[in-house]
Amino acid sequence: MSQRFAFDWDAAYRVAGLPFGITPWTAYAEVSPTALRVRYGPWSLRTALSNITSATRTGGYTFVKTAGPPHLSFSDRGVSFATNGRAGVCVRFDRPVPAIDPTKRIVHPGATLTVADREGFAEALGVSLGG
Repeated sequence: MSQRFAFDWDAAYRVAGLPFGITPWTAYAEVSPTALRVRYGPWSLRTALSNITSATRTGGYTFVKTAGPPHLSFSDRGVSFATNGRAGVCVRFDRPVPAIDPTKRIVHPGATLTVADREGFAEALGVSLGG
C-alpha cells in the first residue's frame, strides 16, 4: 500500500507555484513498498527505495532560491521541491536520478522536499531522519 505525503505550504509559495501548475493537488510525495515518486506540477522524480541512502532535516531556505518551479543547486546538483522556507527533508541517493530535465541528462544526488510530515516520510522511506 502506498503512502502519500502532502507538502507544507506557505501562502507566498502557493502564489509563486501557480504559474507553473504547482498546487496542493499537483504536488506530493508518494512512497510505495518499493519506490519513491515525487510529483511537483509537471515535474516528477522516481527512484527505488533501495537507492535512498539517507534523509536529513533541512531548513532556512531563501524564497528567491526555492519558490516556484524545482530548483537546481549549482553547488551539488541537488533538486529542491520547496513549498515553504522553514523546513524540509533532504533525501540522498546512491545513484543520481533525473527530475527537472526532460532529456534526463541532468541527474541529482539528492532532493529536498518540504513535506508536512517529515518524520513519517523518513519512516516510510525506511531511513532514520538525521539533523
